[in-house]
Amino acid sequence: MVSAVSFVPPVFGPVAGYAAGGYTGSNVATVDKFLFTTDARSTLATGLSVARRNLAGFASAENGYAAGGTAGSFVTTVDKFLFTTDARSTLATGLSSARDGVAGFASAENGYVAGGQAPSRVATVDKFLFTTDARSTLATGLSSARERGAGFASAENGYVAGGYTGSYVATVDKFLFTTDARSTLATGLSVARGFLAGFASAENGYAAGGTTGSFVATVDKFLFTTDARSTLATGLSSARGETAGFASSENGYAAGGSTGSGVTTVDKFLFTTDARSTLATGLSAARRLAAGFAG
Repeated sequence: MVSAVSFVPPVFGPVAGYAAGGYTGSNVATVDKFLFTTDARSTLATGLSVARRNLAGFASAENGYAAGGTAGSFVTTVDKFLFTTDARSTLATGLSSARDGVAGFASAENGYVAGGQAPSRVATVDKFLFTTDARSTLATGLSSARERGAGFASAENGYVAGGYTGSYVATVDKFLFTTDARSTLATGLSVARGFLAGFASAENGYAAGGTTGSFVATVDKFLFTTDARSTLATGLSSARGETAGFASSENGYAAGGSTGSGVTTVDKFLFTTDARSTLATGLSAARRLAAGFAG
């Protein structure tokens, strides 16, 4: 008798992380790429369509997106990078309003760009359907008009953590992907702050660094099954904000930022233990206010 054997297809995660745009003393279009197997860095031959800072990143399985920001004036631009070739295109329809200070996150089907300033702060959440790149805007936005928050996501929910409403906040809003309904976590960040980075594993979301008025090294961790928050014993390698976050299946990364001036530092957190290391090779230039995504 021959027993039946079920075939389980392999699960593939992201192979590279990207840090797009930012500010080095002037806005840049640079897109750095980190290969997760070795952490080797390369720089794309074609960067953003316009040099800009304070933008948001999110990704589908096939493409990475760099949305909004400021190029001297606020923009609606959404650039799209095809992971198989790193070719860049620009969406015919960008954000619903020109703004920067936005947060990005994604489900398997849609990308989201939340909040920002245009130039007043907004609660707007735009949604992009990956199959067509069509944009809609959620009927319910953030719980308050704010900028400079961090985005991350589980398989079921997207989160926008912290930000600035005129003062820094600890608020963490949560969007259920099946309905886009918004709730707000009973427990927010461990300290109110903005200009922080977000990234996620399959089990947890992380909110790293930022500023409370002064830069912090704090990394908060949210368990997706309960939304319980803990704070890592070891935070960033230096107190800094304005960082870009991205993640592989095994590790989360906080890239660049400011400690008072721009840095090239890329910190790496091993999800199984939350141990932190720092890459030998950081960004190609010291810069802050970049967007992160991975695919």
